[in-house]
Order: sequence, then structure tokens, then C-alpha cells
Amino acid sequence: MLKIVAYVVIALVAIILGLAATKPDAFQVQRSASIQAPPEKVSPLIDDFHSWGSWSPWEKLDPAMKKTFSGTASGKGSVYAWEGNSKVGAGRMEILDVTPSRVAIKLDFIRPFEGHNVAEFTLVPQGGSTQVTWAMHGPTPFVSKIMQVFVSMDSLIGKDFETGLANMKAVAESSK
Repeated sequence: MLKIVAYVVIALVAIILGLAATKPDAFQVQRSASIQAPPEKVSPLIDDFHSWGSWSPWEKLDPAMKKTFSGTASGKGSVYAWEGNSKVGAGRMEILDVTPSRVAIKLDFIRPFEGHNVAEFTLVPQGGSTQVTWAMHGPTPFVSKIMQVFVSMDSLIGKDFETGLANMKAVAESSK
């Protein structure tokens, strides 16, 4: 009986590893929202890390989170590092590039899982509003591929992006 259980466990592990091997080597998660404010009103909410507290979905998960700001005050070279509870983990963001239509951010997670990704915000003016797209992409190490057998990156992060964009919309539209 013990041999049968061992064979079943080995078969399940082999199936999971086989499925993980079929997962893509990179991921991308993306969400968009229309904000009734011009890009010049929305952009400072993104390219100034001091403003993220007003809209970021992760800021409220750990009120005691330790935040460190360094580099330039805002824009290219601005750095934001955080260390918090198990819900927010620890990591670092650095703004790599800012244009009127795009903000690119290097995103390094330290814990609970190490990860090195790029987050991009694109801002497209549409009359008096702005179409904001928040995307994150990066490599998928094998450990993440195993996790993605059970849950996709899109389902893990997508809802947070939706919440963040809704919060950003509320902040930008209230400060007209």
C-alpha cells in the first residue's frame, strides 16, 4: 500500500513539473482605466513615489510598512524601497524613464519571492480624459512556473492593478 501511495505522489509531482515546464518564460499583466483628468494631472501621481500612498493598493495592507525614498524627489532616478508584513513583503522601485506619455519603473521584489520586473504606465490623452494603462512584465523563473500551474500571474496581480487604477481615478478626479 505504501508503494502505491509513493508512486501516486511521484506521478503527481511529475505531472506538476511537466505542466510547469510548459508555462511561458515571461509574463505580462495589464489593466487600463479612463480617468477624467488630463495627463499632466495624472502623471505626478505616478512619477512621484510620495504620491503613491494616495492610490497604491498595497499601501493600505500594512500601515506600519517602512518606506524609504532616495534619489531624485520625483521622475527619473527616484527610488522607493519598502519593507512590510507578509502581505506587502519587501522590495525596491526605481523610475527609469519619464515622458509625457509613459513612466517606466524597475521593480525588484526581495520577499516573499525574489523577482525583477518592469512596470510601465502609459498615458494617452482622450479629449479631457486620460486612458491610463498599468502593465508589469518580467521573466518567469521555474518556481513561478510551478506556482502558475495553480494560479496565474494575471489573477494574482490583476485585481490589485484594477484597485490601484480605481484609486488613482478617484484621486485625480477629486483634485480637478
